[in-house]
Amino acid sequence: MELIAKATALVGGTVALLRSLGSPKHQAIGAKPQIPEAKTQGIMTLKMPVAQGWTQGHLPTCAAGLKVNAFASGLEHPRWIEVLPNGDVLVAESKELAGPPKTLMDHAAQATMRRAKAIGKSANRVTLWRDADGDGVAETREVFVENQNQPFGMSLIGTNFYLGNTDGIVVFDYTPGATSLEGPGKKLVDFKPSGHWTRSLIASPDGSKIYAGVGSLTNIADQGPEVEEGRAAIWELDVATGDARIFASGLRNAVGVAWEPTKAALWAVVNERDGLGDETPPDYLTSVLDGGFYGWPYSYWGDTIDDRVQQDAEMVAKAITPDYALGGHTASLGLCWLPDGTLPGFGDGMVIGQHGSWNRSKLSGYKLIFVPFENGAPNGPPRDILSGFLSVDEKIAYGRPVGVTIGPDKKSLLMADDVGDIIWRVTSA
Repeated sequence: MELIAKATALVGGTVALLRSLGSPKHQAIGAKPQIPEAKTQGIMTLKMPVAQGWTQGHLPTCAAGLKVNAFASGLEHPRWIEVLPNGDVLVAESKELAGPPKTLMDHAAQATMRRAKAIGKSANRVTLWRDADGDGVAETREVFVENQNQPFGMSLIGTNFYLGNTDGIVVFDYTPGATSLEGPGKKLVDFKPSGHWTRSLIASPDGSKIYAGVGSLTNIADQGPEVEEGRAAIWELDVATGDARIFASGLRNAVGVAWEPTKAALWAVVNERDGLGDETPPDYLTSVLDGGFYGWPYSYWGDTIDDRVQQDAEMVAKAITPDYALGGHTASLGLCWLPDGTLPGFGDGMVIGQHGSWNRSKLSGYKLIFVPFENGAPNGPPRDILSGFLSVDEKIAYGRPVGVTIGPDKKSLLMADDVGDIIWRVTSA
């Protein structure tokens, strides 16, 4: 305990010093972001508010013309959402597990994450929530599947239900209308666990493929390239043959994935590396090309070199510049396509759940935002849909946005809040 206290105090002092130097004059946001020059942090900035949750009557702040209510509450660290064709809502309840700390920084980070309820015992289940009367509040809860390994992404193709556990993709037989799955399921793909543990899933529009995000083990391949094999990538699984391959690579931690319908393109939100400053490099939203390489660990935002990494000039030359910067360390996790007409005042675009990260002296994220699109590409600055998850003094987190999806009625958004343990529902006012 003394070791943890000393480490936490040391990091806290670093944060105080950084804050005294002032916050960035701009945020690295948009298609052509102003990214500050990298400044390697001797001791990495570590800042996280205390997880408090919501008191009765306290709600997130909505954009004009919208309102929010709790669709489901009393969950255990809800992370991801999938809506079934009959309107049932599935929620993956899982949490990061703490490995054995190896350094002072590890001790300090784990103490901070526990305070934020970001690590601990995982529920390891998917629950089903049913709103039979259509009033926007679920009346019934069932355990859909349990005893999983940090479940996250979900996808239904016909009567096959695919689940992204941290160690691979499992498929179950699903009977339409059923409130639970039967049997142990069948393992289709193995992934390396630990590190960035989330495994988002999305089916191709024709249902022939499943795409899965698999994050890196480390910040900048600190433990060598061998342990990162098969990681920092989006995988593609051929449903018919069972063959799996890396679809795109160099994506440090691609979490949310979504289809943009105009060009039938796959898009992802990606969490970038730590330790170079509040805004450097920015997390990003990008289209994902088959065979594309996006820079990690050698470079960021295209060919900007990270000189902490042993370089490979050939790989840097291949690095694709992302489409849209989301600001440094916003921890943008959730992603879904919002069609025009779903919410008043919002046209076509992507909705992003920004969880908020620890590697900033002044916190960012902690919002549900909208990025407008035109002709298949981002077009304009982001707008808040929900905010107010963080206290003004940045000491308390009432909630943290994660997964987001269109509601069963096609006129609402559902968003998982893993601090409030709530699924929020956003509709027209």
